[in-house]
Amino acid sequence: MESLLQFLSANNIEFQRCDHPAVFTVEEANRLVPQLPGAKTKNLFLRDRKGRRHFLVVIPGNKQINMKELSGLLDAKNVSFASPERLLKYLGITPGSVSLLALFNDKEHHVELFIDEDLWKADALLCHPLVNTATLVIPKLGVERFFELMGHEISLIKFPES
Repeated sequence: MESLLQFLSANNIEFQRCDHPAVFTVEEANRLVPQLPGAKTKNLFLRDRKGRRHFLVVIPGNKQINMKELSGLLDAKNVSFASPERLLKYLGITPGSVSLLALFNDKEHHVELFIDEDLWKADALLCHPLVNTATLVIPKLGVERFFELMGHEISLIKFPES
């Protein structure tokens, strides 16, 4: 986490940090994380059927996803959740810590990023800084700068509510 925070600071990406008990689900975050000025996110680390493609899908915290529809949107067959081992291998984190900031550890760009269009309209996003015991509030311009520096492209998709 500290190397990520140093990276953000060194690149003038503003953030507000809030430490809290470990959270593993959106429901736990709603209970244990204080109200912060940003859009709550739900982050899904997925793989295709053959495990050749990996996806980080970021949607508003209140949206539910139909995996069959999602497979079509991602143009991938039988999308499913990736294992904790794949999560560690490709994003360098453990379950409960998935966030768009985990792309900090994807130096070889193995993971494709998809963000919900509705979420991308927010002024700021809430993100775990590689651990699930803290949340950062990052202005959207800072998030855009982060992706630019990481060399990750953002694919915006309109995820339907199920």
